[in-house]
Amino acid sequence: MWQKNKIYSAAVAIFLIFFTPALTPSISTAAGPVTEGKASYYANRFHGRKTASGETFRIHDFTAAHRTLPFGTSVKVTNLDNGKEVVVRINDRGPHLKNRVIDVSPAAAHILGLIGKGTVNVRIEAWN
Repeated sequence: MWQKNKIYSAAVAIFLIFFTPALTPSISTAAGPVTEGKASYYANRFHGRKTASGETFRIHDFTAAHRTLPFGTSVKVTNLDNGKEVVVRINDRGPHLKNRVIDVSPAAAHILGLIGKGTVNVRIEAWN
C-alpha cells in the first residue's frame, strides 16, 4: 500500500512541476513590476560555461542573471543615465554582489552603454 502512495505522490509532484505554469512566480510576484538599481555585466571569460538554467553562456546573446525571476522571463533593462534600452532573457542566477540588481551579457551591456563603466543605474520591467 505504501508503495502505491509513494508512486502516486511522485506522479502528482511531476505533474505539478511540468504542467502547471500558473504556479510559477510571475515578474510581479517575484520582484515587482518595476525594479531600479545597479547593473553590471559578465566578463568575457564566462563564455562557453553553463548557466544556472543549464544553458551555455554566450557573450553575443541578450541574456541576464537575476536573483529571483524565473528562467525564460524577458525583461526590458533601461540605462537611467543615458536612456538606452535592451530586452534580455533571464537564464542565470546572480548578481552575487548586494548592491546590484542584474548582470547582463556583454552584448546587452554594449547596447546599454555599460562597457567600460562597470555599473550603471537601470530600471528593469516586464516585457512581452
